[in-house]
Amino acid sequence: MHVDVMTVPQRLAEIGALARRTQAAGFSGLLFTETGRTPYMNAAVASQAAPGLELLTGVAVAFPRSPFVTAATAWELQEATGGKFRLGLGTQVRTHVVRRYGTTFERPGPRLRDYVRAVKACFAAFRHGRLDHHGEFYELDFITPQWSAGPIDAPDPAIDVAAVNPWMLRMAGEVADGVHVHPLGEPGYLARHVVPNIAEGAQKAGRSPNDVAVIVPVMTIVGDSDQERDAQRENVRASLSFYGSTPNYAFIWDEAGFEGTTARLREKQKAGDFAGMVAQISDEHVAAFAVESTWDGLADALIARYGDIATRIVLYNAVGDPEHFERYGEIARQLTA
Repeated sequence: MHVDVMTVPQRLAEIGALARRTQAAGFSGLLFTETGRTPYMNAAVASQAAPGLELLTGVAVAFPRSPFVTAATAWELQEATGGKFRLGLGTQVRTHVVRRYGTTFERPGPRLRDYVRAVKACFAAFRHGRLDHHGEFYELDFITPQWSAGPIDAPDPAIDVAAVNPWMLRMAGEVADGVHVHPLGEPGYLARHVVPNIAEGAQKAGRSPNDVAVIVPVMTIVGDSDQERDAQRENVRASLSFYGSTPNYAFIWDEAGFEGTTARLREKQKAGDFAGMVAQISDEHVAAFAVESTWDGLADALIARYGDIATRIVLYNAVGDPEHFERYGEIARQLTA
């Protein structure tokens, strides 16, 4: 099991230090989300600051960038890391894609499947000089030597996709190298949906489910005193209220025994009552969706919860307190050993 650190992209002047700390602490890799800053520039700086550290986008927004641009960027990062870059892609949601990025969002699942195949076709073209992808959404069939990055001394970058619903999970099992599970991925959801749907997609493509990495972000509440854990618990409660307000994720809450949670959160959200949203998240919600432990018990707690499923665990809230960061690194060393 690999253990990574999740972070939002930082100022470029700051990310090198975080990459070095991450490597020195004992984590497998550093995973960059995409928010107001892009993950790719951060990954480039990190690759030079901490050679050998695995770097992941988790996830970069696909549709605003052409498949060729994404492929070329990933190719350079794979070369810079010596083969330790994983390209994580996601659809985002319609409002962001249409109104913030100004691009198309129709049929996002099939479009992302075609996008992944198009990126892989670009990788092949960089090696062999022939671009030949003819999909439902993307037609790519022209490349000349001066517009090709050329071969690199590393395997093609792995491509992981963010998936929540069963169709997307099956698609990921069919065409991707890994799946980024949503932070709401509690063990019941992983067993009911993630594992069987990835397996079905992999079977359709004639390959083993073991070929598909399962990348699971984990919210943790860790401390050796109630006081230490209380503040972290409230931060997790706020995160769950944010994620839980998305209609597409309602089925996860319902199946976990919290039926109607999303509807109640959305009612508070529409009223602008953000404190009320947080108040809808009970201690039972937190226990179901986060791992709470003492420091000595955390490694065993993570193994018990995710050891049979996760290829990579991504610590959602490790960045912050420097002392805690080092202690999380000790846990990472235990799990990767």
